[in-house]
Amino acid sequence: MSAGEGRLKQSEMRTTVYKREISQLYNLKLKSARQFFGEVSKKYPAFPFSIAGFEDQTSAKVGVKESVTHELLIPYPVMLEKTNEVIAQFKTTIAILPRSTAILCGDIEFDEARYTPDKKIEDAELNTLLSQGLWKKEKPTKEK
Repeated sequence: MSAGEGRLKQSEMRTTVYKREISQLYNLKLKSARQFFGEVSKKYPAFPFSIAGFEDQTSAKVGVKESVTHELLIPYPVMLEKTNEVIAQFKTTIAILPRSTAILCGDIEFDEARYTPDKKIEDAELNTLLSQGLWKKEKPTKEK
């Protein structure tokens, strides 16, 4: 959501949130970078993390730099719009299972009443799809 036009650009500010790229493999050269990446692999195998959560900030910064260079980590950049415009992002990780949908992280209640969009979706089929609930109701099974 944006209070402005919605045209975001990447900021010059340093990002501190990263996610491990599981499909990439590379043997890091620096010992501190290897140690940092090993800790990332143990603590955050697939979820985003902040480098503020590490005790040794110096080795974390060195490890992040080398890991990003070799595409082992994906940075989440800081996005900006025009001056004095407010931007908010709401992200969640969900698991879609055959019988239900589980929210894994980002389970913060979103109050739709506080936000009124200035754009509307005109497609009726898409509106019916969006109006359906996120949770699939289980049908009771009859036992014989």
